[in-house]
Amino acid sequence: MTTIAITGATGNVGRAVAEHLAGTPADLRLVVRDASRAPDLAADVAQTGYGDRAAAARALRGVDVLLMVSAAESADRLQQHRTFVDAAAEAGVRHVVYTSFLGASPDATFTLARDHWATEQHLRGSGMAWTFLRDSFYLDFLPALAGPDDVIRGPAGDGRVGAVARADVARSAAAVLAAPDDHAGQTFDLTGPAALTLEEAAAIITEVTGRPTTYHRETVDEAYASRRQYDAPDWQLDAWVSTYTAIAAGELAAVTDAVERLTGRVPVDLRDLLRSS
Repeated sequence: MTTIAITGATGNVGRAVAEHLAGTPADLRLVVRDASRAPDLAADVAQTGYGDRAAAARALRGVDVLLMVSAAESADRLQQHRTFVDAAAEAGVRHVVYTSFLGASPDATFTLARDHWATEQHLRGSGMAWTFLRDSFYLDFLPALAGPDDVIRGPAGDGRVGAVARADVARSAAAVLAAPDDHAGQTFDLTGPAALTLEEAAAIITEVTGRPTTYHRETVDEAYASRRQYDAPDWQLDAWVSTYTAIAAGELAAVTDAVERLTGRVPVDLRDLLRSS
């Protein structure tokens, strides 16, 4: 029987994947940092962080297929990823399914997409089989871009983003994990059914929620200035601002059929997401 390990099982995506696979013939192992927060499923629970190679190798021993949900944003996230990949290889994992980012490349405008590219490269050289799920920005995140005054501010211009619902990412990941050999060596660009400008997204949020929401086009300089009040480190400021400049550059405008091909279901759009929340 195949043993599938799911990281991030206390988070939105990992938990949903675990719930999709609960009750299937596979043996599940939930890999979490805090075992007390693991979902109550018929699964083994292993506790480790990404940055502790010895603990991670112990947690992954006996695992056949691993869902590696990218770690929380941090200055050393790439090093954590490399350490965890090395631990998986040491433990004998044969296939890693990694949640990457749409357009991951060494020169992507969105700065964190560069870390995803480097993680992909490390996996390619690990000796393990791999599948990459390159998610667009989460559709669930778009309403949260608005501040307390219901204004979305950022230098996205007229750019479009084919944002994807976390639920569709989870369904796609579960489909790959259920038949990993069929998807080995493949990269899937996961998007929603439409690419929206932030002005269009604001209009839909207003329409569905009744909360008047607008989009204000900042310049890049204005974007950095408005975010410095949070006293965040430079890498985080760059990530926040490049969320918008990547949209402006057209790097997130793609709309694909990958979610439907993997799951047999049309991906959720922003209206449906808001109505169901």
